[in-house]
Amino acid sequence: MKKVRKIEPNSKIIKPKLQVAAYARVSTDNDEQLVSLEAQKTHYESFIKSNPDWEFAGIYYDEGVTGTNKENRSELQRLIEDCENKRIDFIVTKSISRFARNTIDCLELIRKLSDIGVFLYFEKENINTQSMDGELMLTILSSLAENESISISQNNKWSIQRRFRNGTFKLSSPPYGYDYEDGILIVNEEQAAVVRRIFSEALSGKGAQKIADDLNADGISPKKAALWNASTILGMLSNEKYTGDVILQKTYTDDHFKRHRNNGEKDQIMIRRNHEAIISHEEFDAVNELLRQRGDEKGIEKGKGKYQKRYPFSGKIICSECGSHFKRRIHYNGGSQYIAWCCSKHIHDIAKCSMRFIREDDIHQAFITMINKLIFGYEFILKPLLKSLRSLNYSANLTEILEIEQKLEENMERSRVLTNLLTKGYLSSSLFNEQINELRAEATLLKEKKKALSRSVNSGMTAVSEVEQLLKWASKADMIESFDEAIFSRYVESIIVYSQEEIGFKLKCGLTLKERLVR
Repeated sequence: MKKVRKIEPNSKIIKPKLQVAAYARVSTDNDEQLVSLEAQKTHYESFIKSNPDWEFAGIYYDEGVTGTNKENRSELQRLIEDCENKRIDFIVTKSISRFARNTIDCLELIRKLSDIGVFLYFEKENINTQSMDGELMLTILSSLAENESISISQNNKWSIQRRFRNGTFKLSSPPYGYDYEDGILIVNEEQAAVVRRIFSEALSGKGAQKIADDLNADGISPKKAALWNASTILGMLSNEKYTGDVILQKTYTDDHFKRHRNNGEKDQIMIRRNHEAIISHEEFDAVNELLRQRGDEKGIEKGKGKYQKRYPFSGKIICSECGSHFKRRIHYNGGSQYIAWCCSKHIHDIAKCSMRFIREDDIHQAFITMINKLIFGYEFILKPLLKSLRSLNYSANLTEILEIEQKLEENMERSRVLTNLLTKGYLSSSLFNEQINELRAEATLLKEKKKALSRSVNSGMTAVSEVEQLLKWASKADMIESFDEAIFSRYVESIIVYSQEEIGFKLKCGLTLKERLVR
């Protein structure tokens, strides 16, 4: 008779513990909320350590920040990075509204974490993303959290506006030149002297960048940044607080939690003589009138921070060495002056770009030469180009685009089927995640390919149209004797500066024609 001997294991197999972390957040920095945060930290440390299968991996918490957008929370970002680096296996948090109050952010984060094998437990809703029935419930709950956030945001806005009107609103931080004492703006005499200097120099005609450069050269430090810059100077020159007045609600947050400059969409409130003035109203108004005049001269539209098309070359001259745009400058030579265009990077740091300036009259002459060559030799330059472009067949690309669109529709349909199977319990979460991620990856590749093909077709068709119009014009045009802004704007896309002796005119039809700069 055969005997069976039972062999006992020499040692027990130890299952590694899950590395579990907690995430907590409070949205304001008042004492009551910070106490709540401490309570959450204590609770979750005890909660995690009480589970024998879990290893406490720390608590991540953000305080004094809003939860409407994930980019505002540094600790949440650090938590995600630690998950990606395999330091955390599981996350515990109070509720969906504490984790994210934006549906898109919530689902995006959960999917991202699920893809790397990290799951979450929402205590209030009793949801474990590893074993949840589907995304439908999570979507509903996160939508409710977002609605709750909107309601809270509206209440906060109402509270702030009420404080605006009754005069109890406190500025987030005092501007340069002031300090806070018992909630009141008090003049900081050392900084106030710098403020007066800035306004005086602006009134005397100095530009904002020159004022900033002089302050930096004198070793005077701004309040927050390391160095002064033109934007800081312009912001101070337009800040009415230096006159003792305060304008409230210069910006506002929309229903999608995006901040905008208030250009009349919301009521603004002016509080006169709110605090001691550093600058008189007369000097403040004079400086801002001067800034307005300069802005009109330069074609600057207030609030957009960009130049309008003041000069035909504005934004069109590009440095071949560093890729920066050229800026217009007035150069002086003895008793005469001339207009030059200079690389913006070279202006600020010659070590980063060695490209020197080019004279505007040289660009004019080069353009005249280039255009006259086109007019004279259009049959040898433009006609062969047009023939070559027309010979290109885009039917294959168009057919492929249609095929990609069909594949994208099929991809979406398969995604819908998978979601239905998951919500009905016919498909496990792990298998769903695996297949849905494959479909998303496939969709991303298809969209990128479609975009590239569409760009190629559009570019080719545009080039044909541009060459046709340039050829039609050149075949009938007379030679030009002076720079023509209308012709330049119509046919030239940009100017590439190769050196002080050579530039290239990149035409809208895709052709780049080089010319020597002759003085």
